[in-house]
Amino acid sequence: MTKNNFEAVIFDLDGVITKTALVHSSAWKKMFDDFLKERAEKTGEEFVKFSHENDYLKFVDGKPRYKGVQSFLESRGIELSFGNPEDGVENETICGIGNRKNIAFNEILKRDGVEVYPSTVELIHELKKKGIRVGVASSSKNCKGVLEAAGLLDLMETRVDGLVSAELGLDGKPEPDIFTTAADNLGVTYDKTVVVEDAVSGVQAGAKGNFGLVLGIARENNEKELQKNGADIVVTDIDEIGLKGIEEWFQSGLEKNNWEINYFDYDQGKERSRESLLTIGNGYFGTRGALEECKANKNNYPGTYIAGIFNRLKSPVEDREIENEDFVNCPNWLPITFSINNKEWVNINKVKIIDIKRSLDLSCGLLKKTLIIKDAEGKITRINSKRFASMDDPHLAAIEYIIEPLNYSGLITVKTEIDGAIINSGVERYRQLNQKHLKAIEQNGDKNSQFVFVKTMQSNIKIAEASKISVRKNKKQIDPVFTHKFKNAKATTNFLTFLQKNDTLKIEKTVSIFTSKDKNISNPVNSARQKVKNAISFNELLKKNKIKWTEIWKKLDIKIEGDRLAQKLLRLHSYHLMVTTSDHNKNIDAGIPARGLHGEAYRGHIFWDELFILPFYDIHFKDVTKSVLQYRFKRLDEARKYAKEYGFEGAMFPWQSGSSGREETQIIHLNPLTGKWGDDYSSLQRHVSLAIAYNIWQYFNITGDKKFIEEQGMEMFLEICRFWASKCEFDEESGKYSIGKVMGPDEFHEKYKNTDEGGLKDNTYTNLLVAWLLKKAFYLLDDLDKKSVKELFKKINLKKDETEKWKDIRKKLNIVISEEGILAQYDGYFDLKELDW
Repeated sequence: MTKNNFEAVIFDLDGVITKTALVHSSAWKKMFDDFLKERAEKTGEEFVKFSHENDYLKFVDGKPRYKGVQSFLESRGIELSFGNPEDGVENETICGIGNRKNIAFNEILKRDGVEVYPSTVELIHELKKKGIRVGVASSSKNCKGVLEAAGLLDLMETRVDGLVSAELGLDGKPEPDIFTTAADNLGVTYDKTVVVEDAVSGVQAGAKGNFGLVLGIARENNEKELQKNGADIVVTDIDEIGLKGIEEWFQSGLEKNNWEINYFDYDQGKERSRESLLTIGNGYFGTRGALEECKANKNNYPGTYIAGIFNRLKSPVEDREIENEDFVNCPNWLPITFSINNKEWVNINKVKIIDIKRSLDLSCGLLKKTLIIKDAEGKITRINSKRFASMDDPHLAAIEYIIEPLNYSGLITVKTEIDGAIINSGVERYRQLNQKHLKAIEQNGDKNSQFVFVKTMQSNIKIAEASKISVRKNKKQIDPVFTHKFKNAKATTNFLTFLQKNDTLKIEKTVSIFTSKDKNISNPVNSARQKVKNAISFNELLKKNKIKWTEIWKKLDIKIEGDRLAQKLLRLHSYHLMVTTSDHNKNIDAGIPARGLHGEAYRGHIFWDELFILPFYDIHFKDVTKSVLQYRFKRLDEARKYAKEYGFEGAMFPWQSGSSGREETQIIHLNPLTGKWGDDYSSLQRHVSLAIAYNIWQYFNITGDKKFIEEQGMEMFLEICRFWASKCEFDEESGKYSIGKVMGPDEFHEKYKNTDEGGLKDNTYTNLLVAWLLKKAFYLLDDLDKKSVKELFKKINLKKDETEKWKDIRKKLNIVISEEGILAQYDGYFDLKELDW
C-alpha cells in the first residue's frame, strides 16, 4: 500500500456526517421556548422566541449542552446556578434545563429519524479503503445513538462525544480536547490529521489543536465566519474537495499556508495591530500594512519609516520644556482611492464590506488584498491590490491596484497621492507633544509622475519620494489625461475613465525613496525621480524581489516537522527581522529599533534588543552585525562624554539611543492610568552597555573577525569595562564591591521606597554580567596580537593597574542570596511586602 500524505480524519457529527443540526435546533427551540414562556408568565418579562439564526448559531451550535445553555441565557441576561448533570428536568438550573433538551431531541429523533450527508459517507468509505484512520468527535451526548440510527457506528475507529468528555473531564469546544483525544486514541499525530467541522467553535478547536487541516463545512452560509475563526479550507459540501483535494493540501497547500499570514475580516479594533504584522520592508525602509484607501484615523495608521531618520522637537509639559527625539513618520506613498460618478471618494470605514481577504506572503514580502465593497447607492466593486518593498533595490516599492465594477457601469475617477503633510501620531500618549517633524521643500510632477521633497525640522534630513503611474483597461495600456495638485508637501494625481460592468482597470504605482543620509547621494529628489523613471514594470520588479528573498530564505529558513504553528511563527519572526534589518543595512548607519520599521512606539529608539537578535545575524549576515556594532562605535565618544557627565570613567552607553548616541530616554513619563506626568528613571538601565559588550563577544566568537575586534570592538569592550570598574564601590566591612543607582531588566522596580532618588543597589543581573564582562576582557586580550593590545592601551591610556583591579572586582562583586539559595533581584528585594496571590 502506498504511503498516505495524512493519517486520519476526525469528523464532527451534526452538520458534517448527519443532518441532525436541524433536529438539535428544533429541540433547542422547543426547550427554550417552553422555558422562556414559563419565565415570562412568572416574571412578567416579554417573551422573545428562540431563533435558529440569532440564537442557535451564535450561542449554542457546536458547544457542549450545558455550555450552550449558559451562553444563550447569558445573552438574554438570565442568571441561573449551574447545578449538576444529575439535576432533574424540573430543576431550574443550567444542567436541569439542558437535560430538558435531551428529552426533546430524542422525541424528535424517534419521530423523524436521521438523514446523512451522502458525500461525507462516501468519503469515509474511501478513507477506510486507503487505510486512513477515521474517528468522530462531537459535543453531543446522543452521538452513539445517532450513528447507530444512521448505520455508521461500526465505521468509526474512535468516538469522543459528550458522554466520553464528561467521563474524562474534557473541555468542550472551542478547546481542542475532544479532537486531540480522538487523535491520541487513533495513535496519529495532529499535524497529519484532518478535522472536519461545520461550527465556528469547532474550527476554533481545530486551529487551537494545531491540526494539519481544519476543513470547514459551511452549511449555514457562514463561510467567512469559519475562515476567520481558523478553517484552512471552507466548502459547502465534502464533494467540493473530496479525497483528492485533501491529498493536495498535504502535498502542497499546507506548505504554502505555512508561508502566509491571512485575515478574512476587517476588525476596526484590531486593525492597527494587523497593520504592524502586515508591514512590508527591506531594511532600508518599512511601510505598515494599512489599506491604500485610508488615511490616519483612530482605526488605521499608515506609516513609512526609514532606517536612521530621527528628528528632535521641544514640547511644553506642565511647567517645563521637554525635548524628545522621534523616529520620523515619512511621506505616505500608499494612497490610492476612487470615486464612482463623481460621488465621495471610497473610504474603507464608510462603505459596506461584503468580503475581504488580506494575505502576506512571507516568502517574498508580497501583501495581497481582495476587497468587495458596496456604496450607499448599492454599487458593488471588487478591488484587488498587491504591494511590496523591493529587497532587490532598497529604494523601490510598487503597488498594483485593480478596480472592477460588479453590478454597474459608471465614470471612475482615480486619485493617487504621495502625502508628506503628516505628523507622528501613532502612539496615543505622545500626541499631546509636538509631533510635526516634516517641512515641505517642493512638490511637483508632470504627466504620469509626481514627487514630494521634504526635510526634517531639526535634523535637516532631506527625504524625497517619487512615483509614476501606468494604467491598463481590460489588459490594454491606456494613456488617460492626468490632472495634478501640488500643495503643502502633498502631490495628488487624478484621472478618470468610464468602465462597463465587469471591466477591469489596473493601476501600477511605482515608488522610489531617497534621503540625504544615503551614501553618495547629493540630491535625493533627482535620484528618486530618475530611479522611478527608469523602473521596470510591477511584475518584473516583483520577479527580481522574489529572487532576492529566495536567496535570503535559503540562508535562514528553519523547517520544523510536526508543529505547523511553530513553523509559521518562526517564519513570521524571521521575515520581520529582515524587514527591519537586512543585508542592505551593512551600508546604513543605524541600529535596530525596538519596534522595527513598523511604528512609532518607543520613538524608534535603539535599546538593548540587539542582545537577542544579533546571534541570528552573526550566523547569516555577519556584515549586518558589524554595521550594528559600528553604529555603537561611531557613538563611543558620546558614551564617554555621558560617563564623564556622571563622574565615571570609560563609556556609558545610553538606555535609548537615536541619531547621535546621546541619552534619549525621557526624563518624565506619562502614566497612562492616571494621565499624569512623573519622573522617569529608566535611563538607569545601564546594563545596555553590558549588552553591547556581550554582542561584541558573540560576534567575535561566531565569526572570528579579528580585524574588527582589533580596530573597533576591543576599544568599546575595554571602555565599557572601565565604566563598570569606576562605578563599583568597595565596602571595607563586607570586603565586597557594590554597584548602586541602577535599574535592572525588571522595570517594575526603579527606586527604593521613601526616596526621591532613582536606582537600586546590587541588581543581580547587572552584577553577574559585570563579573562576566571583566573576565571575558582578558580572554579577548589573550586572543589579540600583543602589538595591537599595546597600541590600544596607549590610545585609550589604559594602565595595567586598572586591569588588575578588574580581576579583583569580578571576584568580589556582591550578590544578594537568601538562606534558601534564591537570588534577589537587588539588595532589599526580600524586604518587599509579599504579593497577595
